[in-house]
Amino acid sequence: MLIRKEDQPVAVREHVQKGAGAVSFRYFLEEKDAAGTGRLFGVLTIPPGASIGPHTHEGEFELYYILSGEGVVTDNDETYVMREGDMMQCKSGNSHAVVNEGTEDLVFVAIILNDKSGEA
Repeated sequence: MLIRKEDQPVAVREHVQKGAGAVSFRYFLEEKDAAGTGRLFGVLTIPPGASIGPHTHEGEFELYYILSGEGVVTDNDETYVMREGDMMQCKSGNSHAVVNEGTEDLVFVAIILNDKSGEA
């Protein structure tokens, strides 16, 4: 199955997880097509000054892979600057947030997968 960029659904969401501004989500794979593996497969764009507020994942984990720009990520109680090529994982039971304090868009792949590590 090929899904061209222009055919991938896009949503602009305001105040994601009570963050600032708007974030663009381009879904390269929809949950219904993911065979039960997860619920988010997207390329997110956070403009300067916008953010995704702090939130906790339970029974799932999220990955961020930075494509361009720079973001400040809070992972539980630690804060990091992430740049192109960096990856972070927020495991089940943990919390994270991201803010674009830079002057250009922060663009990254975000994937939320189901955590099956506790299954026998």
